[in-house]
Amino acid sequence: MFLVVFRNRKRPDMDLAAYAADATAMEALAAAQPGYRSFKSYTADDGEVVAISEWDDEASARAWGRLAEHRAVQHKGREDYYAQYTLFACGDVRVHRFERPGA
Repeated sequence: MFLVVFRNRKRPDMDLAAYAADATAMEALAAAQPGYRSFKSYTADDGEVVAISEWDDEASARAWGRLAEHRAVQHKGREDYYAQYTLFACGDVRVHRFERPGA
């Protein structure tokens, strides 16, 4: 498994409708890529967003990062949507699970 963690803060003056349309399109496109496992996004009370995508392996995540449609929206994000972001690519993932019986 390979994780990509994207922490970001949006620009206060961004076009919310345009961002939502691009985000929806990118989620659908990512889900169609080989090696895609899942995507979740969480927003903190202070406005910071943490988005986590899971991939089968690093090659799958990197292929997603190089996809032309994704690259175009990445550029748009830097120009129009984000005040700041940090991307973490996590390849040596240790997984510990707990599940209560009957839960």
